[in-house]
Amino acid sequence: MGKSKSSTPSEAFLQLPAHPSTAQIVDTHTHLASTFEMYTSRYSKNSPPKYGNVYDFVKGMYAEKRVEAIVDVWCEAPVRKLWKEYADSALNEQDRISKWGGLQYWFVMGVHPHEAKLYNDEVEADILEAMNHPRCVGWGEMGLDYHYDNSPRDIQQEVFARQLKQAVKLNKPLTIHTREANDDTERILKEIVPKDHPIHIHCFTDSPDFGQRLLDHFTNLCIGITGVVTFATNEDTPTIIRRMAASSTPSASPLRILLETDAPFMVPANIYSSLYNTPNGNELKGKRIPLSHSAMVPWTADFVADLVNNKDGAEGEKVDSDWVLRIARDNARRIYGV
Repeated sequence: MGKSKSSTPSEAFLQLPAHPSTAQIVDTHTHLASTFEMYTSRYSKNSPPKYGNVYDFVKGMYAEKRVEAIVDVWCEAPVRKLWKEYADSALNEQDRISKWGGLQYWFVMGVHPHEAKLYNDEVEADILEAMNHPRCVGWGEMGLDYHYDNSPRDIQQEVFARQLKQAVKLNKPLTIHTREANDDTERILKEIVPKDHPIHIHCFTDSPDFGQRLLDHFTNLCIGITGVVTFATNEDTPTIIRRMAASSTPSASPLRILLETDAPFMVPANIYSSLYNTPNGNELKGKRIPLSHSAMVPWTADFVADLVNNKDGAEGEKVDSDWVLRIARDNARRIYGV
């Protein structure tokens, strides 16, 4: 009996082809440790993967891909001590060049709603320690997730409110996870958070009306757009982008969005057409890339540009991925200060 073919494509496909965009990339939500761990898990079965540590992975994957900065997300309970190694290695410019290839490494920390039941005083003390680090730019991701209910809903709400109060007191930007919990998320945010506080609603996939209410109430709130916007099953994220686009033009009232990957998840569906056109693209047929990374952001920007150009009643000047990347980059500076 012959060996079954692996469903994981060659590691070479992670080295993406050149994208025509020229704007810088800021990935405002990635889980770098988890991404590297998934990479080593998927590509160490038959031989050692090309990159043996996270720094070589970043330098190799992002070389000449214009990845300017990332916001790395630590959201486990108990807090993973690895965060400090990463953050300390980005403290000075020399290390950012030698270890990170010039990448601007920033991070946020909180506890995900899945793990709210594990939140306690010790976890909070560890997060408060991280908040003092010079590379820390926010608190999160935190919030509510009623899709999986991995923690009881009352505990999720209690822990969400507790984290919000601490973050607001420290004047830290908020990285919010919300899924199928619209009413409670909106209520708790409006009860605790000032209207002008910087907020990132990460990987938005919920009701466009809910998103619009948040945008209308919070003046420094942006909607996070991941590769999930490209999925055929997702109508809500494209809808809220079209709504924002309907009231904006290329020269005024730009989109209140942030671009992100949520790596290692959410590989943009539209990236495959580019990969099929590479010299060995036929080897990818019937397979799927096992993880995303920050250099994939321009393909998400492509999809957003198409949504803007095809909004209802669209006329006049068309936008491209560079325009979307620049808008998102400006918003990242406004929300996170990076």
